Amino acid sequence: MELKIGTEKTLEYIVKKEDTALQVGSGEAEVLATPRLLALMENVSFTSISNQLEEGNTTVGTNLKMQHLKASALGEKVFIHSVLASQEGRKLVFNITAKNQRDELVATAESERFVVNKAKFEEKAKNNASC
Repeated sequence: MELKIGTEKTLEYIVKKEDTALQVGSGEAEVLATPRLLALMENVSFTSISNQLEEGNTTVGTNLKMQHLKASALGEKVFIHSVLASQEGRKLVFNITAKNQRDELVATAESERFVVNKAKFEEKAKNNASC
């Protein structure tokens, strides 16, 4: 299973009230919450390569290093761009950036995801939960 290195995707997202630190519980400010931005970054990486995976496979996040550099206000557009930087067997590494509508850097991240068989992965998780 070889994926296309350099595969990229950009997500345009408008910050909503439910995305704020105040709403997600990570702070008191009404700005884009770091945990919400992290989830968006993971989503754009996952969806960028999902159509290249063999049937029955998916990817799971295992490591993410992120720097949240600039606040994004309610209603502000954020552009999240992910590039598949490398593949080593089942391990995938993505480089991700987020910029605002003024093309200012909001965040950078490096995400590691692993390709897994979805059914086997979920079964293993259920077995772990019953221990």
